[in-house]
Amino acid sequence: MILVTGGLGFIGSHTVVALQENGYDVVIVDDLSNSSIDVIDGIEASSGIRPLFEEMNLQNSIALSSLFQKHKIKGIIHFAAFKAVGESIQKPVAYYQNNLGSLLNLLAEVEKATSPIPFIFSSSCTVYGEAKELPITENTPIQSAKSPYGNTKQIGEEILSDTVHAIDGFRVISLRYFNPIGAHSSIAIGELPLGRPQNLVPIITQTAAGIFPELTVFGNDYPTADGTNIRDYIHVMDLAEAHVVALERVLEGKSNDAYEVFNLGTGKGSSVLEVIQSFERISGKKLSYKIGARREGDVIAAYADTTKANNILGWKTKRSLDEAVASAWEWEKKAMKFLK
Repeated sequence: MILVTGGLGFIGSHTVVALQENGYDVVIVDDLSNSSIDVIDGIEASSGIRPLFEEMNLQNSIALSSLFQKHKIKGIIHFAAFKAVGESIQKPVAYYQNNLGSLLNLLAEVEKATSPIPFIFSSSCTVYGEAKELPITENTPIQSAKSPYGNTKQIGEEILSDTVHAIDGFRVISLRYFNPIGAHSSIAIGELPLGRPQNLVPIITQTAAGIFPELTVFGNDYPTADGTNIRDYIHVMDLAEAHVVALERVLEGKSNDAYEVFNLGTGKGSSVLEVIQSFERISGKKLSYKIGARREGDVIAAYADTTKANNILGWKTKRSLDEAVASAWEWEKKAMKFLK
């Protein structure tokens, strides 16, 4: 049984589908603070299998202990965390309590286990801060985090790196991924943020669907070709499949080191305006947007060097930016009942 925390979230739900498609039994833990119970139906529609589900906040250590007693957990993929950069600047205490508290409670259960439980950590390219060189490799120096969210990922990695030395046989892979977008090919699951989206693509699709009158581009005076931020946008199913590959690596004892780190991205940066142009191209719709001030916490550019993941994990992305944007738009139309 594989425990997937935050398994009803965007990346978590797609990873559950990928796991089930590869023959794994899954139990999801989610507190539904930023997700919907209806996602389980979408997971079942996508994979043909309904996963086990436990509604739980991981900061409840008593409930978490009961979960480990109830299920024979053979591996953990840990997604559960607050994840909005801007919100973390406004609510740093909540982010540190939730993101680090849940990780520590999980590791307390790992410590109590009779045999080591492999652990895949949902990390982020935000750990690099404002990288001085591009593309970003796993050896790129870690800069001061630009937000409390990014700092929780940095600290989380430090905690895990320390813990592998304390638990004999414990193996961890931290996956530092860039900007996931898109939806499963079934269009039964996708990105469905509660409230106003914090990420670019769902804001684009919701603006196109008429939920918002226009999109704000946060700054056009950055030192980039068109003045807007550059990010590495990866299809969520490429990302989900990487988690399965990483899990198999630790389960099969193939790790070179007790603690390993891999970047997950496409290796190509796209600007905000290029993503907007991709949407207009695949949808045939003209998007209404305006230029606003820079947003606190945003770095200028971040895109991955994926050589290590390609060569060691044997994983590569298969899907293009246009494919990812197209699937996100199909999901939006279905989810919002906008168009038939």
